[in-house]
Amino acid sequence: MSIDKTLEERGSRYGEFINHAIITQSLKGIIYSALTQQQKQLPPDMNEALDMICHKIGRIVNGDPTYVDSWVDIAGYAQLVVNRLQKQDKPNTPNTPQLTIVK
Repeated sequence: MSIDKTLEERGSRYGEFINHAIITQSLKGIIYSALTQQQKQLPPDMNEALDMICHKIGRIVNGDPTYVDSWVDIAGYAQLVVNRLQKQDKPNTPNTPQLTIVK
């Protein structure tokens, strides 16, 4: 499949990329701003899950809100963090290393 065909298919599902980018970057900006204001640093998996959840929300808002995969993906990214936190709560499980995210 050509890149043009792929982009056309994605555009019909998720809407214009520029609009999706505006929505997604706005959501991420709100989160980053709140974390900075509260002087919080999240571990890499939480940061990435929030980024990906914002990405999926952007697709839902800008495109087809009935596309089930977008909703499943949001649940999946949240579940990955839950799984790690539950594993971490068990004895003899190392903590996840912290990473400073520069944006």
